Amino acid sequence: MSRDMDVTEEVRALARPDLEGLRQAWRGAFGEPPATRSVELLRLCLAWRLQAGAHGGLDVGLRRRLRDASVPASPPLGEGARILKEWGGVLHQVDRTAEGFLWEGHTYPSLSKVAEVMTGVKRNGPRFFGLREGAPR
Repeated sequence: MSRDMDVTEEVRALARPDLEGLRQAWRGAFGEPPATRSVELLRLCLAWRLQAGAHGGLDVGLRRRLRDASVPASPPLGEGARILKEWGGVLHQVDRTAEGFLWEGHTYPSLSKVAEVMTGVKRNGPRFFGLREGAPR
């Protein structure tokens, strides 16, 4: 039996196990599994890893092109930049400093942390503040 048939059978066999079974399969092949709780995502990741191990993964050039195209970059926020955001009927001001992001007298390491403290919910800071495509208006 060829290695192609072995991998095909291994991937087909991934349709049966539950989450814990997939984690055991991952441990047996690659070590500690990712922390995902999604059966489908773990199944897809495991199938990809098995196939990449048998046939080779993505070449360096393709990985670079995918990385560069995957997430639109946020505009650079240099020291002194100011962001205004209306939230909860209040206009909030966030200033970029050498230490991080200053909001209401406190400095935070990231815009995401400012957005989390401001709203009480974890958020993508650049998107929340309108610096990325798909940002709320």
